[in-house]
Parts: sequence; C-alpha cells; structure tokens
Amino acid sequence: MVSETIDITPEDIFGLIALSGDAKASYHQAMLLMQEGKVAEANEAVKTGDATLKEAHGIQTKFVTLEAQGKTAIVGVLMVHAQDHLMNTILVKEMLGYMMNMQNEINQLKGMDQK
Repeated sequence: MVSETIDITPEDIFGLIALSGDAKASYHQAMLLMQEGKVAEANEAVKTGDATLKEAHGIQTKFVTLEAQGKTAIVGVLMVHAQDHLMNTILVKEMLGYMMNMQNEINQLKGMDQK
C-alpha cells in the first residue's frame, strides 16, 4: 500500500510565514500602545493579531489533520521555517497578556490617564 503525500504548496508555506509575521507585528504594536496608555487601541491591535493568527493556525491545522488521516508530509527547510514563525508568534501572544497587565499596572502607578 502506497501512502498518499500531502501537497504543501509554496503559497501555504509563505502564507504561514506572512500571517504569523503580521500577527506578531500586531502584538508588538499592542504593547507599544499600552506603553503610551492607549488601552482601547492596544486591545484592538490584539484582536487584529488574534484574527490573523487564527488564519495562520488554519493552515497548520490543515496539514496536521491530513497527517492524522495517515497521509505523509515531505517537510523541507521552508516549512520548518514557517512552523518556527508560527510557534514564536504563539509564544508572543501567550506572553502578551501578562506584559499588558504589567504595563497597565505601571501606567497606573505613573498616574497615566487611560486613553
């Protein structure tokens, strides 16, 4: 029995890289906005990042699902690179909540108005 191979296209790989990068940029923007005391804008940047990350995660989920169905993936350096981008973005998202809470406390201690 010959196993079916998963077709990982360059569009999927570069989509994963680009979407992960866009989400991470939104999360960094959120932190910068928090440092300025712009809480509402920071929260919007997080929502934008979350939506973009969801798209990136959808690409990964497609491949995980196909592999779970018994199909084989041939993974090259670019796909490893794309997965690395996604993993780092997920880590940034996980840490962002803690950092935004800390920044909010710092802003309150500084007496900064919430904008």
